[in-house]
Amino acid sequence: MSVRQQLHVALGAKRYRVERPWGDLPRSSGRVSDVTVDARGHLFVLIRHDPLVDDMTALPVVELDGEGNRVGEWGAGLIADSHMFACAPDGRLFIVDRDAHEVLVCSSEGRRLGGLGTRNGPLQPFNHPTDVAFAPSGDIYVSDGYANSKVHRFHADGSQISSWGALGSGQGEFMNPHAVWVRADGVVIIVDRGNNRLQLFTADGKWLDEWRGFSQPLDVWGDSEGNLFVTDLVPSLSMLSPEGELIGRCRPVLNGAHGVWGDRNGNLYLAEGNPSRVTRLSLL
Repeated sequence: MSVRQQLHVALGAKRYRVERPWGDLPRSSGRVSDVTVDARGHLFVLIRHDPLVDDMTALPVVELDGEGNRVGEWGAGLIADSHMFACAPDGRLFIVDRDAHEVLVCSSEGRRLGGLGTRNGPLQPFNHPTDVAFAPSGDIYVSDGYANSKVHRFHADGSQISSWGALGSGQGEFMNPHAVWVRADGVVIIVDRGNNRLQLFTADGKWLDEWRGFSQPLDVWGDSEGNLFVTDLVPSLSMLSPEGELIGRCRPVLNGAHGVWGDRNGNLYLAEGNPSRVTRLSLL
């Protein structure tokens, strides 16, 4: 008879129960790549497939309710290379289709509404983009990490405003900008994975600061209090204050979480690719 153990982790004064695997995910040849939560508290899970090898009839987007029940799944034939995604304030999903060089814009039910970039058109403007985030102003930011080392800024209507960045390790340079988050004050935070740091910029791309203490950071998410949660390949999850001070650090997954998001109840969700699953950190 097997006996299940309980695991708990701490981030500063916060305590969490580790729940894995969490949620009713379908069996498929793909791997969990990212998670995001909408205003209802529903979790969307992005599953990555190799478009030249795997069964592309599989459904790459899965919707779970707050209890982990599967309530929807869609996306077959729509997404080639699921990397990261984010739920916009109006409920639309912006899905980074990395190797198709496009950010898809979809309804929560899977209807395509539009997109950023040119599908299968590298350098128009994306060249294997990585992540997307939204500013309080309504502007949209896309980290363009695997072959472009840039950040792109768009108006809410999808028209491009500007781009910045170059390959390197100096201020404002990137070695794979792998994820992006925008604080409530409009500061843009870029996960500079290859340089083991976060870089902070003004809304128009002026360099402000860099925060270190990570080993190949993967993703960043911010809560309503301005705290930041950063995953890396140690593997660890770090909680930072709005000023960048380390509040706490824990090891909630086995091999590094590719994505992180939180819900209105203070729970955190981690996207694990190996093994493929979602881990929930339930706030105690």
